[in-house]
Amino acid sequence: MIDHSTVQQSAGAALVPFYRPTGNECALFETAYREGLPLLIKGPTGCGKTRFVMHMAARLGRPLHTVSCHDDLTAADLTGRYLLQGGETKWMDGPLTRAVREGGICYLDEIVEARKDVTVVLHPLTDDRRILPLERSGELLEAPQQFMLVVSYNPGYQNILKSLKPSTRQRFVSISFDFPSPAIEAEIIAAESGLPEPQCILLATLAQRLRTLKDVDLEEVVSTRLLIYCATLLKNGLDPQQAAEAALVEPLCDDPEVKQGLLELINATFGQP
Repeated sequence: MIDHSTVQQSAGAALVPFYRPTGNECALFETAYREGLPLLIKGPTGCGKTRFVMHMAARLGRPLHTVSCHDDLTAADLTGRYLLQGGETKWMDGPLTRAVREGGICYLDEIVEARKDVTVVLHPLTDDRRILPLERSGELLEAPQQFMLVVSYNPGYQNILKSLKPSTRQRFVSISFDFPSPAIEAEIIAAESGLPEPQCILLATLAQRLRTLKDVDLEEVVSTRLLIYCATLLKNGLDPQQAAEAALVEPLCDDPEVKQGLLELINATFGQP
């Protein structure tokens, strides 16, 4: 059964969430939407993939159904199932089915985390058929022009056990995301946190240094999301070392020696002993 806390809906009338483009990704998204093409977004954790989809859905005025994929997510969780309610058995649509019925955008975040049967159910929606067969209810839904399927994953986690088959990847047009340049990242941090720009520039510079460390073994590099968290703590008066330790060091690693090395680089950036 799907955890409904992982499904978000945003009405088209909602305010457009802040997003700072770094290239032609907005135009590409709009073209894919207009032409009924499914979209795959690839990029590291915390680089803005989900915010981008939220921004575009609001900008296009379409309802958005976001599902955070996980190991237990099944095709039935997306399409729907019969449930017992008040002594009666009733069909309940899943988020993918609801998006198809209403002509919304369905966004499957980290699609490679879902079970293999999930990608199979997506195939008829990602070619010229644009249909969703509901085997359990016997329905065959034709996706309206306004429906769009968007999926994402982090290639950094890709391995033999968790990857999209080439036959699935080739059903999507694709955008590769990365972390923005320091100037743009500082602009994003300032807009999201309200921290003065000079300090945001320091944080963006620090991020560049942390991401290029060669002798530190980190599963993930520092994300723009974590930088915004750090900036928020700084704005509320926390000492730079305390803010950076809580938002940039502890979330990234547990090894005491690695943490000490990161703190030394942070202190050097902020000019602290």
